[in-house]
Amino acid sequence: MLPGSIQITGEALSAAEIKDICESLKENSVRLLSVRGCQLSDRDFGRVCRGVAESHSLAQLNLNLGVVSTIGRTKQLADALTANRSIQTLFLHGSPLLDTGLVTLNGALSTHPSLVSLDLGDCMLGDEAVRLICGMLPPDGAKSGLKELTLSANPAISSQGWARLAIAVAHSSQLRVLNLDYNPLGDQIAGMLAVAVASSRTLEVLDLEGTGLTNQSAQVFLDMVENYPTSLRVLVLAENDISPELQQQISDLLSEGEEEEDKDGEARGSSVTPRDKAAWVPHSNSSSAQMVLMSSGLGESYLAETEM
Repeated sequence: MLPGSIQITGEALSAAEIKDICESLKENSVRLLSVRGCQLSDRDFGRVCRGVAESHSLAQLNLNLGVVSTIGRTKQLADALTANRSIQTLFLHGSPLLDTGLVTLNGALSTHPSLVSLDLGDCMLGDEAVRLICGMLPPDGAKSGLKELTLSANPAISSQGWARLAIAVAHSSQLRVLNLDYNPLGDQIAGMLAVAVASSRTLEVLDLEGTGLTNQSAQVFLDMVENYPTSLRVLVLAENDISPELQQQISDLLSEGEEEEDKDGEARGSSVTPRDKAAWVPHSNSSSAQMVLMSSGLGESYLAETEM
């Protein structure tokens, strides 16, 4: 039997439900476990972590919205991740980790053999956490690293932290998706990120929604996509003080780049089929924001498989 999924949101989990979850994990019958926003006792959280540690089938674990609420739970999760070898995607969005929590998790995250997608949005992280995250973006393809990273809504990260991340992104050999939405970045940090994008050989999606940008940084991105080769296929600029015309120009150039890539593949007789359009849903209803999103050439998204 193929592994299935358990998805529960915002409920107080009963002892019977915890027992069923743990048994399913131990029987390797679960590929996706999501208990986002659920309430469970420390004892039951420990039981779930032990089940995660023993599971060989679990590929996605969603603990969003405060499930990992204490340093004690963070340590239990770290132990579970150290033993587990199968998880590819981990959601911790909305967990009050702080830098100390990420220090606790770092050993397990950075050495996990399968982890490729990590959501640390709204986790109250700072510069020390960013330093550790950069270690998960290795420049050498011989070492496994993250393909998708979410750091949305972590306003305590300073310009120095973002600069460190930009350098890591520029040299990462595997990162494809970077979500930085709802951080107070501003034009200066966006300029650093533009340099990182121009240098990256792999980054296809950059989400800068609601990051305090203006036409100044949008013009930098426009110059980049217009004049330099880039792997970028999606640039999300919604909820910024950027003109619809500039957003549309960037969108059109990204779309043209994808079309030319597909034509080149056909001309070479490549067996690779055109990439499927990713199901990215814009937060804004503006047509320009949708056009930027719809330029995606990303086929498979690890983060897209489970509800945020």
